[in-house]
This record gives sequence, structure tokens and C-alpha cells, in this order.
Amino acid sequence: MSDGHTPSGGSARLNTGVAHNARVWNYWIGGKDHYEVDQQVGEHVAGMFPIIRDIARADRDFLVRAVSFLAGERGVRQFLDIGTGLPTADNTHEIAQRLAPDSRIVYVDNDPIVLVHARTLLTGTHAGVTAYIDADVHDPDAILERAGHTLDFTQPVAVMMLGILNFVLDVDKARDIVRRVMAAAPSGSFLVLTHPTFDDELGGAGQIPAMKFWNENATPPITARSGADIAAFFEGLEVLEPGMVSCGQWRAEPGSAVRVPQYGAVAVKP
Repeated sequence: MSDGHTPSGGSARLNTGVAHNARVWNYWIGGKDHYEVDQQVGEHVAGMFPIIRDIARADRDFLVRAVSFLAGERGVRQFLDIGTGLPTADNTHEIAQRLAPDSRIVYVDNDPIVLVHARTLLTGTHAGVTAYIDADVHDPDAILERAGHTLDFTQPVAVMMLGILNFVLDVDKARDIVRRVMAAAPSGSFLVLTHPTFDDELGGAGQIPAMKFWNENATPPITARSGADIAAFFEGLEVLEPGMVSCGQWRAEPGSAVRVPQYGAVAVKP
């Protein structure tokens, strides 16, 4: 499932002595692919900001609803999932290919433990394609060049950026990454995005001290942003109903919506 271009030094980069986001996130959503240091940091952050587990689960549930909507209702057959994280249940390719077996999915991450698991777990249908590339969100040109080996960029692509731009600390750089990726996608493509916020109306003030602790004790560094800054990522795109909302409320079933300080939205390129 590798594209043949993946560095062989992934295991050498694996540092089990420092908490890492992919593994801590896995711990918060109830997975088993983490180390003691990840559990310790995860517990401390959860003690400071108890809603973090709800955010992690709401983000995962948003992914399920968004991919189901795009594959099932909008006919999308190509997904570029940047910032994959560790495989769990209901990954992007499983949801899409369940609805449309010929779907093509490219996962992108640069965490060595994700790379190890991706090679063994992210297998797709015979009709479709599932690929993984080891690349950094800070290098969108490399992502697009290598994703082009699997995806047809003359046809619509759903670009997934769930909880990834918060690791691009410079907001102008983050906007440029989105612009460059969406510029390569044709009309009718989609941007699917979630991002943590410190906005009070979503209860986000507690993110600030928790993220400060994270940045002092774990990797990679992270930032929350205002709703206005997050909305700017959708410049030039048409945000679909219900707009940019708490990701737990986006197209959720009545009675199941949760309000967490993580915005989510899906937008289409005109």
C-alpha cells in the first residue's frame, strides 16, 4: 500500500519517550496504540480540560458523517485525507468504499507510528484504491505531486483536513497550504475541515492552558484559533449547510449533537 516513495527511516524517527499527538488522540478515543507517556500526558490534559475526550470523539463522528454525505449524497469518489492519524474503526476509506467500492483514498501523515500501522491496516476494496504517503502538511506541493499517482485531479476530490491545520502555527502559512491544495483540485471538489477554537461561545477558553501544557510536554506543538480565523480557510469556497458549526453539531441526528470547541464545516469549490 506504500507508494514506493516512503523513507525507510520511519522507525528511526519513532520517539517513545515523548508524547505524540497521534498516539494521545488514539488514547482519548479509546484505542490501544499508545505508550505510557502518551497516557500520562493525555490524562493530565484531560484533567485540565475534561471535554478533550468529547472533542476527540466528536471529531471522529464528524468524519463519519462528512464522508458518508460526500460519498453517498454528492457522488465523491476521491478523498485526500491529510493528517490521517492512527487507524481506528470507520476510517475514511472504509466509509467511502462501503458506499462506493470504487472510491480512491490517499492518506497523508508523517508520524512514523502511523506509517507502520497504515501499511498493515489501511487496505481497501478490490474495486477501489487505498494508498498512504509519508509527507508533511507543511509541504503541500509534495503531497499533491505524490497524491497524483493515485488520484485524478481532473475529477472532484474531497480534501480532508481534520484537526491538522492546528499544527501549522503560522496562520498565513496555514491559509497558504489550504489555497495551494484547493487550487490543484477542480471545480466540484470539497474541503472538509475541523479546527480547535478558543471562542467562548463554544466553551473554548480552557483550550489555552491545556495547549500550553501540551506544547511544553508533547509534540508537535499546537494552536487554537478564533472562529474568524478558521472561517478564512474557506475563502473562495461555498460552505454547505449548516455552515461552520461545532463539529459535534454538523448534520448530527436530533438528540445526538454535542457542542464542543472544535469547528467543523464542508465547503465546495465553485
